[in-house]
Amino acid sequence: MASAALAQQAHPEPARAAGRSWLMLGLLLVFALLVAGCVPRREAPRQLPVEPVLEPTEPVQTPRLPPDETRNRVAVLVPLSGPNAQLGQSILNAANLALLDMGGERFRITAYDTASGAVPAANEAIAEGSGLILGPLLAEDVRAVAAVARRADVPVIAFSNDATVAGDGVFLMGITPQQSVTRVIGFARSRGMGRFGALVPANVYGERAGRAMAEAVEGAGGQLIGIQTFGRGAGQTAAAATRLSGQGRFDAVLIADGPRIALQAAPVLRQASPQPRLLATELWGSETNLGASVGLRGAWFAAPSDALFNQFQTRYRARYNARPFRLASLGYDAVLLAVRVSANWPVGRAFPARALLDPGGFSGVDGAFRFGRDGLADRALEVREVTATGTSVVSPAARGFN
Repeated sequence: MASAALAQQAHPEPARAAGRSWLMLGLLLVFALLVAGCVPRREAPRQLPVEPVLEPTEPVQTPRLPPDETRNRVAVLVPLSGPNAQLGQSILNAANLALLDMGGERFRITAYDTASGAVPAANEAIAEGSGLILGPLLAEDVRAVAAVARRADVPVIAFSNDATVAGDGVFLMGITPQQSVTRVIGFARSRGMGRFGALVPANVYGERAGRAMAEAVEGAGGQLIGIQTFGRGAGQTAAAATRLSGQGRFDAVLIADGPRIALQAAPVLRQASPQPRLLATELWGSETNLGASVGLRGAWFAAPSDALFNQFQTRYRARYNARPFRLASLGYDAVLLAVRVSANWPVGRAFPARALLDPGGFSGVDGAFRFGRDGLADRALEVREVTATGTSVVSPAARGFN
């Protein structure tokens, strides 16, 4: 034990050194903590609030076609699917045929299907650089497309015959009842007829035909004895004819409907003495077998001439191996019009819509026509008479406008 005590006395420094080391570490730790407390903390950067991404109100149109620096683009808006697809395709075929016949190298035709929506079709056409729209066919589609086209300053040459959608950049190629009624009433007056009556269907077309009848008779210096409307129910057309016959004596009676409806009224009207001449509208122009019905023989109606249409039909058959719809001529004539005006249409510039108001007019498959400032086409129509073999022209269409 003495040696152990001696050994402990002989080596006292290591133990003290160890104690001092621990003490120094403690002091350093306290000092570090104090120093840390004196240094201001760094705050993490604050995240700015993310602004909400607003969805566009209308889908952005992605052009299918690259820009064309050598030709102006013309859109044809027609139904290419759905119940009116065959008519739409016939109009489109006629438009392409016109471009081939005329050699319109200055512009390019692109078709857009309106069956799934006329507005999306118009938006796509304009996004792809179309400077002129041909079509649509239906009045409600024309009304919708017109709003889109006006914002882009793109004129519309539509195939509708609804006069209410014309004007303010919309021009109608369709033949309106006012045009055909005015023409046939004028011809009847030239043959000495002065007392008129009318049977009109109880629908929008009938309202327009009745209004056109009143204006045409007044304008021609005749007398409108009465107008009767009829529904589509059994016997309603004949009943309306009976009511009209009771209103007085007539030189001529207009039946503003198709031939099959007119046949229901004809026997009643034929019983009057003297028998009135039956008059009809442009709706009879596309019928091919009118003479087969004895009750319709002798009726007069105004419509575009078939002379040039028959030539067009031959070329159409040769190219597409099909018979065109009668309304296909509107597509053909619209392109003829565009080709003529395109001579003054520099590539990449706005379509010269004022050129459409040329008072000298234009000529096409359906004859001479010109647009008024109201957007309606003033057409040179012929008057035909129903005969046992079909129809014959009793008053040819004018070849142009003075």
